[in-house]
Amino acid sequence: MLESIAPETALSAGAAARGAKIRIRDLRVEYAAFVAVDGFSLDVFDGEFVCLLGPSGCGKTTVLNSLAGFIAPSGGAIRVGDRSIDAPGPDRGVVFQEYGLFPWFTVEQNVQYGPRLRGVRGDRLREISRRYLELVRLQGFAERYPNQLSGGMRQRVAIARSLANQPDILLMDEPFGALDAMTREALQEELVKIWQGERRTCVFVTHSIAEAVFLADRIVVMTANPGRIKAVVENPLVRPRDRASDAFFAAFRGVDALLREELARLAAGNSPAEADRG
Repeated sequence: MLESIAPETALSAGAAARGAKIRIRDLRVEYAAFVAVDGFSLDVFDGEFVCLLGPSGCGKTTVLNSLAGFIAPSGGAIRVGDRSIDAPGPDRGVVFQEYGLFPWFTVEQNVQYGPRLRGVRGDRLREISRRYLELVRLQGFAERYPNQLSGGMRQRVAIARSLANQPDILLMDEPFGALDAMTREALQEELVKIWQGERRTCVFVTHSIAEAVFLADRIVVMTANPGRIKAVVENPLVRPRDRASDAFFAAFRGVDALLREELARLAAGNSPAEADRG
């Protein structure tokens, strides 16, 4: 059975016991007079895979960018472990939808970029790139350039480049959104295998219910105008997950019902507070 819990339950009293890696408290982000995110509070546990899901404009990417340190919150606090987050850092690797590869670098050089900046050289540098290219099954493409690869292969390079920095946390902003359906599902399966092997904490932004249900331990369903947490869904599905199973469809329908409520609210022009009173 799909369990949806209230937003305040995202602040777990047992966070320390479970090993909360990320603590977000009352996050607020404003752009001039526009409030993009308000009152967003969430614990993400060490080694957990969390998806942020919601309609366009609900602040998913804003939350992720705040966590990455790319934008400064207008209010609230973000902590990773015992550190406050106010700038980017090597402990947080980011994978974007646009790949962000250097076109003048080979695949191997792209993967080596972060470690090279940290002063890694020689055999150790080659060992790092070899390991992560093998992890994403691109070991035979080390000397290729990005324009010689398919979209799915380029995204694998982007994932390998992020992992090569050995971040504690992997932040992913709709990394498979521009890919065709079959490639997208194949990369979702590869990502799960990588995550299970590396066991890094992962926060993943998506518009896709099916993607969230397949990937996540917990699904954070967001409202828009401003971006807040509507519900936190505990995913009951065991791994490996079967997309064709009755249990998968049941989980999908449960999350879909929450999103349809939110879309109906947006169509009616109500605020989240008004919708709750209704």
